[in-house]
Amino acid sequence: MTDLPASMNALLLKNDGYAAVPSGTVLEAMEPYVAWRTIDVPSPGPSQILVKVSLASINPSDVMFVKGLYGQPRAKGRPAGFEGVGIVAAAGSDPMAQALVGRRVAFATGTTNWGSWAEYAVAEASAAIPLIDGVADADGAAMIVNPLTALAMFDIVREEGVKAFVLTAGASQLCKLIMGVAREEGFRPIAIVRRDDQIPLLEAAGAAHVLNAEADDFRSRLREVMKAEQPRIFLDAVTGPLASTIFDAMPRRGRWIVYGRLDPSATTIREPGQLIFQDKKIEGFWLRDWMLRHPERRAAAVMEAQKRFADGRWRTDVTAIVPLGEAMLRVPKELAKPNGKVFIAP
Repeated sequence: MTDLPASMNALLLKNDGYAAVPSGTVLEAMEPYVAWRTIDVPSPGPSQILVKVSLASINPSDVMFVKGLYGQPRAKGRPAGFEGVGIVAAAGSDPMAQALVGRRVAFATGTTNWGSWAEYAVAEASAAIPLIDGVADADGAAMIVNPLTALAMFDIVREEGVKAFVLTAGASQLCKLIMGVAREEGFRPIAIVRRDDQIPLLEAAGAAHVLNAEADDFRSRLREVMKAEQPRIFLDAVTGPLASTIFDAMPRRGRWIVYGRLDPSATTIREPGQLIFQDKKIEGFWLRDWMLRHPERRAAAVMEAQKRFADGRWRTDVTAIVPLGEAMLRVPKELAKPNGKVFIAP
């Protein structure tokens, strides 16, 4: 590490562990949760790599994490940020790590506690993906969380054997990736949104139906679509009253798969008898667990995701690329804008 700088700039977590009181899912300001600081450049462990970060992604999971609402405890004084893209500047002694030195990789920081919202980040070599030509940095920085989740959850839809399925947060980057795959294979996504201007965008992205949950006729239209399409998979990033309404309208053997909680309000089961007499089920999805349970699928999913970005079937819609030095001020404002991803550029 003799050619590396001694120090770096980073956005450091201001709190440990989990939040004692829920604070909602909107990042209203950076100051309560992270601080701009200059710290020593970390050294990678034997199985780890040190990445000079080119772009770092901001996902809903990052927001939940910095607020202490995610399923992983915070480490005060360490950089935030779960994923990014960059060049491997140094590595530990393990051959797998050493083989990545000098390569451009997408990476997930996982539990290293040296996140991507910094000039340098630490990741396990096993959590890094060497990128093929044609994958842009914006695609690489968002390569792991959304694309692999999209492919993993579409596997669930495909295995269920019913062409129609339901998605909340339909205009999210993740849902647009899922709909791209679904369109190719003849599936019929039913996307739920909250604004009419998102409807034509999602119809163009491959949705068979787009329903505005804020519309006066939402419930009647939902019942009509459910009766006609008979979806059995409901991929839910929202929860709360909206998800309860959708699950209640689903047909027999419906599966409500929760992977996010954008609505922090109470989530009720309108008719618990449906769990008994209609064989409906509620379950969760976490990409980390899926990757551990399906190692044979991980490698194929990684390559499929890269090829989709490289050949243009997938693309990352970018709202803003925010310089690291401007992140404290700008990130909350950029995240409030719809339909695209926000990145931090060290």
